[in-house]
Amino acid sequence: MFAYCNLAIVPLRAEASDRSELVTQILFGEHLTILEHTEKWSRVRLAFDNYEGWVDNKQYQLISEGDYDFLNQKTPLYTTDLVNFVSNQQGQLMSVPLGSCLNGLKKESINTDTFSYDGHSISGQFDKSLFLKTAFMYLNAPYLWGGKTPFGIDCSGFTQMVYRINGYNIPRDASQQSTIGEALSFIEESEIGDLAFFDNAEGNIVHVGIIMEDNYIIHAHGKVRIDRLDHLGIYNIDSGRHTHKLRVIKKII
Repeated sequence: MFAYCNLAIVPLRAEASDRSELVTQILFGEHLTILEHTEKWSRVRLAFDNYEGWVDNKQYQLISEGDYDFLNQKTPLYTTDLVNFVSNQQGQLMSVPLGSCLNGLKKESINTDTFSYDGHSISGQFDKSLFLKTAFMYLNAPYLWGGKTPFGIDCSGFTQMVYRINGYNIPRDASQQSTIGEALSFIEESEIGDLAFFDNAEGNIVHVGIIMEDNYIIHAHGKVRIDRLDHLGIYNIDSGRHTHKLRVIKKII
C-alpha cells in the first residue's frame, strides 16, 4: 500500500506508540510506502530518504500505486515561505511548514481535500553558494530531536532540509550523511554549503553543520545558531568553549 501526508507535520516514531521516540517528521505532501499495517499504526518507509518508522493510521491518506509513481517521477516543488498556508474550497486554512511538497496539490486523486496554495515555491537544483539564504530561515529554531521544521529541528534534519529545498536529497541522520561526498583535508579547502561532521569520545558521528565563510558554521545546538569553526571543532560564542570535536568536512556537491 502507498500513502500521502495530507497533514502539516506528522510524527514518525520508533515504535507503534504515541509515547515512543520521535525519529523524524513527515511533512505535508510527502509520500510513503506502507510496510506493515495494524489496527492503529503502520510501519512506513518515506520515499524521500527511505527512512522507516511508525505512523498513526489517522495521519495519512491512502493513494494508488500509480499516484505514488507519479509523485516519484515529478521534480519536487517545495514551499519557501517561513509561514505557508494551503486552503480548501470551503476556505479552511491549514498551515504547512517550510519545505512542504506541493506536487500532489493539482492531482485530484491525491489531493482529495482540493487544497490550493498561493505562496512562494521553488523547484530544481541550485548552487550551494545560495544555501545560506535557506539556512538563515531556520535561525533560532529550537532544537527538537527528530524535528524538520522552523518550529523544532535537529542537526541533521536542518542540513537535510537545507539541501532538500535547494534540490538535493541527502540521508536523514548525521552518521548517514557523513558516508557521502568527498572528504577535505583542511577547513581552508571548504566552501559555503559544505558539511562539517563531529564525533563523540567513542568516535561516532553525532553532529553536523553547514559551513559558512570566514570560519563560521550554522548548526542546530539548543537552537539553530552561528558559531566559530576551527581545527578543533565548534567554538561556542556564548559559552566561550569548544562544544563539538571536528571529525571531517565533506564536499557533498
